[in-house]
Amino acid sequence: MPLGQLLIIQYCTLLVFSALYTPQPLLPVLAEHFGVGEARASLLITVTLLPLAVAPIAYGFLLQKMAARRLLLVSIWLLAASQVVVYFVDRFDVLLGLRLLQGMVIPAMLTGLMTYLGASAGPGRIAQVMAAYVASTVMGGFLGRALSGVIAANFGWRWPFLLLGLATVIAALLLSRLKSDPPVSFQRLRLSAVIEILRQPSFLKIYGVVFCAFGAFASLLNFLPFRLVELGTGMSESGIGLMYSGYLMGVVVSLISLRLASRIGGTVNAMLVGTLILVTALLFFAASPVWVMFLGMFVLCSGMFMIHSLAPGVLNQQSGEHRGVVNGLYIAFYYAGGAIGSFLPGFLYHGFGWYVYLGSLALVVGLAGSLLWGLRR
Repeated sequence: MPLGQLLIIQYCTLLVFSALYTPQPLLPVLAEHFGVGEARASLLITVTLLPLAVAPIAYGFLLQKMAARRLLLVSIWLLAASQVVVYFVDRFDVLLGLRLLQGMVIPAMLTGLMTYLGASAGPGRIAQVMAAYVASTVMGGFLGRALSGVIAANFGWRWPFLLLGLATVIAALLLSRLKSDPPVSFQRLRLSAVIEILRQPSFLKIYGVVFCAFGAFASLLNFLPFRLVELGTGMSESGIGLMYSGYLMGVVVSLISLRLASRIGGTVNAMLVGTLILVTALLFFAASPVWVMFLGMFVLCSGMFMIHSLAPGVLNQQSGEHRGVVNGLYIAFYYAGGAIGSFLPGFLYHGFGWYVYLGSLALVVGLAGSLLWGLRR
């Protein structure tokens, strides 16, 4: 794949993940502006994560009939338009509907981008190309939060969406320059294959681990802005956005996780360490000083990405002829956990306070650890 085309794909990937998480540091401001509570405001993330649990499989089938380039062009123009329209929204239900639309479009983008990369990468280049793709996803997740906070603090909450929409228009114009992608075959999803995989305890335990771990992780990232406001820190949207700097640990941990796993007895042991790091990180967020929470974000992201970078490898070592189905189910459980975690625990936070909320997250992560311990045995 020519370098120019790879850079276009990386730029688009960065924008897609930025769009996914743009509202997160703005949730307290949006809740106040539209007069809604914490739980309802958090739906702005939930409704965008939820389609990611099922849509990649559906779009995989669509790509059997449609070229990845065409799917990319249609979906990116829809994403750009929906971002620009947010600038003019005055009702929360309309904003929620636009976020749901983005939730349907984003997995189309991700499926198309990964398909195009896989189909266009030269022999022996797939690992390097996918590593660059993963780095773009992490960087997009960070920039979407950080820049939206900085822009909103200086110009208002509407401007991050407008500017991201305009950046996405540029991405759409760049995508139109991509060459047609080679044909790609997809494994047909059969219910019998899904049942066969879910009946295997080792697969089910790994799915349970990522469901619980990402659920707790996504929940804390979603409700942290409300906690910072509750503590009366006086932090602006800019400061809240920069609290997510620890997300960049995803790049570092992803690069060293396999090496670490080889030194402590395998990937399952390393994932178990990841759950211990996640639980430890919750102690940082039980403190009041902002700088302690800032450090805690680095610890939290280290634990989460330790799990996330290793779990697919464990699954694919045992997947056999059903690799496509195994990976599709992994995505489904991963984002289903994130969607539920970004919403339901908010009722505990609102009803019983921050410490009970953190305790519930510790129990969820503890369940992930117990599943890994059983898998280890």
